[in-house]
Amino acid sequence: MFGKKKKKIEISGPSNFEHRVHTGFDPQEQKFTGLPQQWHSLLADTANRPKPMVDPSCITPIQLAPMKVDYDRAQMVLSPPLSGSDTYPRGPAKLPQSQSKSGYSSSSHQYPSGYHKATLYHHPSLQSSSQYISTASYLSSLSLSSSTYPPPSWGSSSDQQPSRVSHEQFRAALQLVVSPGDPREYLANFIKIGEGSTGIVCIATEKHTGKQVAVKKMDLRKQQRRELLFNEVVIMRDYHHDNVVDMYSSYLVGDELWVVMEFLEGGALTDIVTHTRMNEEQIATVCLSVLRALSYLHNQGVIHRDIKSDSILLTSDGRIKLSDFGFCAQVSKEVPKRKSLVGTPYWMAPEVISRLPYGTEVDIWSLGIMVIEMIDGEPPYFNEPPLQAMRRIRDSLPPRVKDLHKVSSVLRGFLDLMLVREPSQRATAQELLGHPFLKLAGPPSCIVPLMRQYRHH
Repeated sequence: MFGKKKKKIEISGPSNFEHRVHTGFDPQEQKFTGLPQQWHSLLADTANRPKPMVDPSCITPIQLAPMKVDYDRAQMVLSPPLSGSDTYPRGPAKLPQSQSKSGYSSSSHQYPSGYHKATLYHHPSLQSSSQYISTASYLSSLSLSSSTYPPPSWGSSSDQQPSRVSHEQFRAALQLVVSPGDPREYLANFIKIGEGSTGIVCIATEKHTGKQVAVKKMDLRKQQRRELLFNEVVIMRDYHHDNVVDMYSSYLVGDELWVVMEFLEGGALTDIVTHTRMNEEQIATVCLSVLRALSYLHNQGVIHRDIKSDSILLTSDGRIKLSDFGFCAQVSKEVPKRKSLVGTPYWMAPEVISRLPYGTEVDIWSLGIMVIEMIDGEPPYFNEPPLQAMRRIRDSLPPRVKDLHKVSSVLRGFLDLMLVREPSQRATAQELLGHPFLKLAGPPSCIVPLMRQYRHH
């Protein structure tokens, strides 16, 4: 007990070790380099989902074009009245050099950030070494004299710059379209499940029913295109359909917009297309539900503008719903076309990239790309950087499935009606609903095995 203290064991430094893994990050390609296969598969979901791109042109409050009477009231608060819209784009805004945290796209907004690839969200606060690209590099890289379509036209720099709407004015306008009160009075147990460029997503529990809901929280001061927040509230509030994610209510909580919506526990379609292979019955089942949603929205003059697997959410019993309305636009007799560069590069229609006036046809092209995604596991050109992919989409013939021999003639015919370069020749959602391929669609339950397969992957 009182003997000598034991001599402390000395541990030598490592010897004869080998440094076999040399990893890095390529800011140009936005990819990790030198990753072992096991690491790569772990990071694939989080590192590769593209973020949505939003045109960096000056945006004015007139873009809150009246969809409903609430907009008129909101418009009065946003004074003075300003001119210009994405139908008649202004010149590029000056882009501050401040660093901003990248992340959460409105895509897969109800689920963890692991469900996103790199969708380009064109932030005015750009990171030179992030997935965001500067206006200058974007213009120079897209302006190819040999292009089939003309290069983007950004408006004259001499255009009059609009007055800036103050935070208080914008908040007052938003207050007119949200519900009064504080959702924390009836919601509890907030658990964060996702994060990105517009905010965070939590699941919460209704105190009186025990039901789980999804809550998207967006800080008004951290938005690069604040007026797009109206889309989250007004489109989802006013348009209800069995194949559209249901929004229950929205609130202003301090300087945050909170949108309370149904929680779809089945996750995003992205999880299925990246981890399993879908048969044609399952592909037809997804297409039927999405086309029903698009036909409904297009009849209301709503363009989604970000159709892809990340925007398709599933219930636990296999029902399919369209989500992510943060990038949608309204068309009408007064404003029949839009012109903003909005969407996700790999799924973007050629006319959007070329800055030509466009309508609801852009969603049909994106759905065609999503069908390729369901067949091949990824969209065309996915191994290329976003800008290069956009040039290819703009200048090349419509993309094809990798293994055409594995695809039935009826599915090929279905795809050929969507992936048409000339928008006026593209089939409408209503027309596609009558296509023979959709006769292969099964019940929602046929999707459930794919979800189980993913969970046990």
